Amino acid sequence: QVHLDESGGGLVQAGGSLRLTCTATGHTDGLSKMGWFRQAPGKNREFVARILWSSRITAYGLSVEDRFTISRDNASSTAYLQMNDLKPEDTAVYYCTSSDVIKAGEWEYWGQGTQITVSS
Repeated sequence: QVHLDESGGGLVQAGGSLRLTCTATGHTDGLSKMGWFRQAPGKNREFVARILWSSRITAYGLSVEDRFTISRDNASSTAYLQMNDLKPEDTAVYYCTSSDVIKAGEWEYWGQGTQITVSS
């Protein structure tokens, strides 16, 4: 089983930057991808970003693709989400997620979520 630990959430002013960290522990040998989703009050969960572990190919949701960057650490099963030019509409609970398969839509492991609040 894979356990995901998130950090980096908090309050930030519009236009500011924040970096989220997600570290996977447990049975991580088969880790194929990691990413983030977010969910704002009254809205469905939204895809934010993901990175394929071996190739480092990335993908982003349309609302964040010009402002957010996902990356991974060579030394550990850790992914980062660098968020720049944050907007109030980015306010949401952000969830780290991972999968042992590359197939799109497969996200079997989830973190507890971390609140991001962007004030104007």
